[in-house]
Amino acid sequence: MNARQTTAASDAAGAAQEAGRADVYAIIGRLFYHAPDASLLAAIKAGGAEEAAAHGPLGAAWRALREACATAEPASVAREFDNLFVGVGKSEITPFTSHYVTETAPDRHLVQLRQVLASWDLRGGSAAAETEDHISGICDVMRHLVGDNRPLDQQLLFFNQFLRPGLVPFCEAIVRSANASFYRCVAQFTLAFLAVEHAAFEMEDG
Repeated sequence: MNARQTTAASDAAGAAQEAGRADVYAIIGRLFYHAPDASLLAAIKAGGAEEAAAHGPLGAAWRALREACATAEPASVAREFDNLFVGVGKSEITPFTSHYVTETAPDRHLVQLRQVLASWDLRGGSAAAETEDHISGICDVMRHLVGDNRPLDQQLLFFNQFLRPGLVPFCEAIVRSANASFYRCVAQFTLAFLAVEHAAFEMEDG
């Protein structure tokens, strides 16, 4: 393989890795926006993000999620979703990242998020009926940043300022919940993925 072929192979591998990252953010965002139907459960069971989750704790968490999808009943998962994130009057676990911010007031955090999205010519993601700090919308923005090959400094800023500070405690709350079963697997997979992302960003930033 000559130098040009080596470079092309490296570029292709890099593009595949970025596509895999974007796919994982898409899966996480979708699962936290609405309970999965039978077709989504089947798709996750079949694979999909295999390259992004092949080894170590992330691989184990991905396999556990696939196994959970293989045995899950859509109606049961929908009830769990409603019990955890919708509730009557107030949900057990709020899916809005501003709730988990301690450094600044939630409304100020939301203003800052909107300012950043506007400066990048982006809007809130898939949770169109929700405010921009909905977990699903935050994941969808990150999916766009990765999928559109946005500059690393944008990805790093969004991850550290708006995604990780809210998504980590949100998932930790799910793991602790006695009402979580299927979504405990989703949360554990998300935490494992975020740990890999955080380590990679630290290496790039360093």
